Amino acid sequence: MKKILIVDDHQQITEVLKEYVLKEGFTPVIVSNGQEALNAFYKHTIELILLDVMLPVLDGFEVCKKIRETSNVPIIMITAKGEDYHRIMGLDIGADDYIVKPFSPSEVMARIRAILRRIERTEENQQSMAYLTYDNLALYLEEKKVTIEQKEILLTKRELELLWLLLSHREKVFSRDNLLDSLWGIDYYGDARTVDTHIKRLRAKLDEVPHPQWEIATVWGQGYKFEGKNEK
Repeated sequence: MKKILIVDDHQQITEVLKEYVLKEGFTPVIVSNGQEALNAFYKHTIELILLDVMLPVLDGFEVCKKIRETSNVPIIMITAKGEDYHRIMGLDIGADDYIVKPFSPSEVMARIRAILRRIERTEENQQSMAYLTYDNLALYLEEKKVTIEQKEILLTKRELELLWLLLSHREKVFSRDNLLDSLWGIDYYGDARTVDTHIKRLRAKLDEVPHPQWEIATVWGQGYKFEGKNEK
């Protein structure tokens, strides 16, 4: 069974999440601090991580950063109500999603199902396409690798999927809701700011190498698209 790593130092929360994870047919791996989270991640084959921000030893941000150095495993950050900067910081360092306390366990499981379905759907789509290119940009799906002028650009799994979706439908405008449905799943409970944050981070990474012939363009009032100057 797929293993879900649950990282929280509140036993009442982990016990509830454990029961729901078991009912969904997953195997829970439960730890209570950041260092234990890293140890468990490297010990087990983890499919997804539920990661609280406020943790003993190492906080959730440090855990996420360290895991992102070697893995694109889906990470859902758990943040306190009203602390938007935690949500933004989590997305900036590579988290895939966030849950705000107090939360509904059924909502958490809906998020997990949506992410895992999206990963399976993306992997199926990737099997039919070896790579995508435009001008000096190349996206190698099997290797999960992106280069500009042959320089590798390190993207998270979600950023790569976002670029793949836009690049494979050049000049098509995707609304924020389109992108949420395609990449986060139709039962995603978050808001459009999640898309904006990922677009901002993706652009910043792509801008490390000049690419005057293309861009991730904002279509005001509509959304985003991959825009190539050769196709204007």
